[in-house]
Amino acid sequence: MENSGTGLKSSLKTRHVIMLSLGGAIGAGLFAGSGQAIASAGPSVIFTYLIAGLILFVIMHGVGQIVLHQKTKSVGMAELIEPYVGKRFAHFTDWVYWSTWMCVMVAEASAIAQFLGVWWPMIPDWIFVLIVALITLGINLYSVRAFAETEYWLAIAKIAVIIALIVLGIWFLLVQVLHLGVAQGLGKMNSYGGFAPHGMKGFFNAMLMVIYSYGGSELVAITVSEVEDPKKAIPKAIRGVMMRIVAFYFIPMFLFIELYSWKFLSTTQESPFALIFKKFGIPGAANIINFIIILALFSVINSAIYATSRSLYSRTKDSKSGAAKWLSTLSHKNVPLRAIGFCSGLLFVGVILSYIFGAKLFNYLAGSISYTLLVVWIMLLISSLIFYFKEGHASMFIKIISILTLIALFVVGYFTVISNPLGLTGFAIIICLVSFFSYRKKQGS
Repeated sequence: MENSGTGLKSSLKTRHVIMLSLGGAIGAGLFAGSGQAIASAGPSVIFTYLIAGLILFVIMHGVGQIVLHQKTKSVGMAELIEPYVGKRFAHFTDWVYWSTWMCVMVAEASAIAQFLGVWWPMIPDWIFVLIVALITLGINLYSVRAFAETEYWLAIAKIAVIIALIVLGIWFLLVQVLHLGVAQGLGKMNSYGGFAPHGMKGFFNAMLMVIYSYGGSELVAITVSEVEDPKKAIPKAIRGVMMRIVAFYFIPMFLFIELYSWKFLSTTQESPFALIFKKFGIPGAANIINFIIILALFSVINSAIYATSRSLYSRTKDSKSGAAKWLSTLSHKNVPLRAIGFCSGLLFVGVILSYIFGAKLFNYLAGSISYTLLVVWIMLLISSLIFYFKEGHASMFIKIISILTLIALFVVGYFTVISNPLGLTGFAIIICLVSFFSYRKKQGS
């Protein structure tokens, strides 16, 4: 039994929103991509994570203010920012964001197959991707609450591992300082070329992985229509999410480069997380971390299906005919089943792409995703700035900080483009051009 005239059901609580955003932001970028970021920037990677975190905090503060002062619940990111940037740019942002999460889904699904292949090398990758697709499809089709509860506990598992690593890392660092003294005990980050061995180029190369890692935080904006009390839940969730994300990325990175030389971390095949647990003498540390990485990847895919299906629903819900109307139909539980099924089905593209590109697929997609995420961040911040000046709900200090952050985003974008392969930029440009020119003005609007 289906309906198309009822909106999405308000089933999410504050704890679900927090864990959904953390689930989207704490994934392969931290567990599997931290070594790549360290290799690019050396010890200065900790500033890369810190600066990107501050930029994201300013952006999400603006999103929270828009939610706090909106008169009705918005559906999807487009409706949230449309009053400030117009229909075309809202449409553009929504489709860029949808495309971003589709790429994330494919990248992380192929990565799961590779990590599971460590244990069962005789099983083809497509079998693992099929299993992941069926599980995530079933969870998301059942109900919003089932999805939210699954994501909540997956995020809890990831966070528990990160907290355990931080506790162990601080203990090892204290022991190191007591044995070697402060100068030597805290001096490993300055070995092998100093604090920034690759200069500004290394800093901006690392920024690609850092932006990819932080991506998912903006999922808060997508949940507005399904949160029981968005004006209370969203601002609270944003504060909680941002504090946790910066802490969960910044502190582990600092511990990694203090306990091991960045040169070693950039060349070893082992995850820095596995190294810390092995140092403590935990048996099977590599297998434990492999399992946690798989959970983290599955969690991100779960969040990706939520983000893509809701974005797709928001773009098609007003359609009167054709495939768009078919995709926007809701179930009797007010879940966009067809949008979920369509987006989940594209997971199977990961099988083909993984076969063609192999292990390079994750790094290639992660780099391109970072560009499109940067575009979404810029659009969210521009919307916030217009809101501040139009509605007058911000101090001059907030306005100045937001303007400076917008300038910083353009600077980051420029240097990231000139510091990285042209192919990554080209792929992102194609996504943006298609998203922008696909807009069609509705009759009567």
